[in-house]
Amino acid sequence: MAHRRITGTLVIATHNPGKLAEMRDLLAVYGVEAISAGELGLPEPDETGTTFRANARIKAEAAAKASNRPAFADDSGLAVEALNGDPGIYSARWAGPDRDFRLAMNKIQSLLVERGAKGAEQRRGHFVSALCVAWPDGHAEEFEATVDGTIVWPPRGTQGFGYDPLFKPDGHDRTFGEMPADEKHGLPPRGRGLSHRARAFLKLAEACLEKR
Repeated sequence: MAHRRITGTLVIATHNPGKLAEMRDLLAVYGVEAISAGELGLPEPDETGTTFRANARIKAEAAAKASNRPAFADDSGLAVEALNGDPGIYSARWAGPDRDFRLAMNKIQSLLVERGAKGAEQRRGHFVSALCVAWPDGHAEEFEATVDGTIVWPPRGTQGFGYDPLFKPDGHDRTFGEMPADEKHGLPPRGRGLSHRARAFLKLAEACLEKR
């Protein structure tokens, strides 16, 4: 199946301001105008999928149908090896209805302590990002990427969002929470496409976008 190019205005199917800011930065390089599902007043669909990819598709297809425009969705989260991959697709839900990620990070740390996970080799994890672009006619494109790292304690840094202060990517001394936006998710040549979302976006861009 041939890839389809993204043209015109793209709906970003998120109500998360952190994700929205990152995706607007990434899309700006390609001259794509983006409007969020929140700005359009679209409801958030129930994420009933059992994988990141399935939930991204649910969100993208719902936004495309409701807006009658191409829609883009990301489903991402942190998978901790010592916790059997949790919180995984439930990463946002661990933060509760108030999106209190400090609470969620404390939960991860408590569970790791319970399991005796003290050394770096016992605190391995990875971020996953699944991206989906859906069109109103039912066509969809899907992309996925990961970034490996170590779960640190205490959390470090106030940049980024979510679990970023807890995650130190391999090959770096700082957490995502300590990295400026350009370093974490900036695309070449400005950045190195380090984050899981940037890596997945580079795959999407190669297939569906053209630089201006």
